[in-house]
Amino acid sequence: MSLLELQDVRIGRGAETFVRGVSFALEPGGVVGIVGESGSGKTLTCRAALGILPEGFTVDGRIELDGRDLAGLGPREWTALRGSTISAVFQDPASYLNPSLTIGSQIAEVIQVKLNTKRRIARVRAVELLDAVRLRNPATVAGQYPHELSGGMLQRALIATAIAAEPKILIADEATTALDVTVQAEILALLASLRAETGLALVVVSHDLAVVAQLCEEVLVMRAGEVVEQGPVEQVLHAPRHEYTRLLIDEHESYGLEKYLVSS
Repeated sequence: MSLLELQDVRIGRGAETFVRGVSFALEPGGVVGIVGESGSGKTLTCRAALGILPEGFTVDGRIELDGRDLAGLGPREWTALRGSTISAVFQDPASYLNPSLTIGSQIAEVIQVKLNTKRRIARVRAVELLDAVRLRNPATVAGQYPHELSGGMLQRALIATAIAAEPKILIADEATTALDVTVQAEILALLASLRAETGLALVVVSHDLAVVAQLCEEVLVMRAGEVVEQGPVEQVLHAPRHEYTRLLIDEHESYGLEKYLVSS
């Protein structure tokens, strides 16, 4: 059974439709990529799966999470699902971390609330998670505040927070976009490692085809709210059928896509 399944999902507000007919299934331990330019509907699609669409937006079609139809869930039910079944990391980690609390205390709070764990045990586990996301001196980082960390360290800390309650699915929405090339590669390697070690399923959202080529098994190419091409990554990147996909490939080859095309 799929962990996450979207069937003909349409997202709109009033008379305007922003996403039309998105369908895909994410299997346990699988990786699905969603690629496209800004405004193509990538993030709205993921926010629908997380139940965090802006006010006034509506969803038609069907979204199932771990076999459960998400239509009609109330705030309390959504709160129970987020973090423990499905979680997410976004482009600007500093915006999602409390600047007045230490990194360790924020992770420990998630563990306490979601897993009903005692405070002392949660704090120990927080350091273990910071070590798991390959931060040097995790005990020191646990006592630091967000402003004391670099962008790459913040993203690792946010990933540690996102996986603290042991979710089955992690959505990485442009999670490496603001990072330099070296740190981006490290974060992608970290996501791949977490998947291999824990069976974590991933939805990777990016405008960068090289990111998708490196990490994903299936890819959806979105443009103006529609999926213009969809299939196994190797098939889509080696033999693109849609003109927009070919355009994306041509634009991104100069950024290193060709080495993934050759090695895949």
